[in-house]
Amino acid sequence: MSDWIDIKSDANHIKRERERARELRNSDWWKNLLAKGECYYCRQHFEADELTMDHIVPVARGGKSTRGNIVPCCKECNNRKKYLTPAEMIIFELEAKERAAAKAAVADGSAEVAEDQIS
Repeated sequence: MSDWIDIKSDANHIKRERERARELRNSDWWKNLLAKGECYYCRQHFEADELTMDHIVPVARGGKSTRGNIVPCCKECNNRKKYLTPAEMIIFELEAKERAAAKAAVADGSAEVAEDQIS
């Protein structure tokens, strides 16, 4: 992805927010979210032990461990999202679809595409 938003954080921020996340993990609020069993991103249902705690804006990118920034997330979505914000995740997925479509069009000979669109 070429459009990176550089959100700064520091080691103290990361340490502090990870501690807050540990505290929230033990809260009734978090346990209730897990009991619903729904991944915030794909909306599929999972057992509570198959969901992870995800920061919508990652702590490493300056996000905070607050109820408004923490959601239950399946492992597949969490692995795909990594350090991205949701907006960056959407852009990344759209770019991947565009590249795949361009490669398919070139492969079947139905379109000529500039090399920079498929690499």
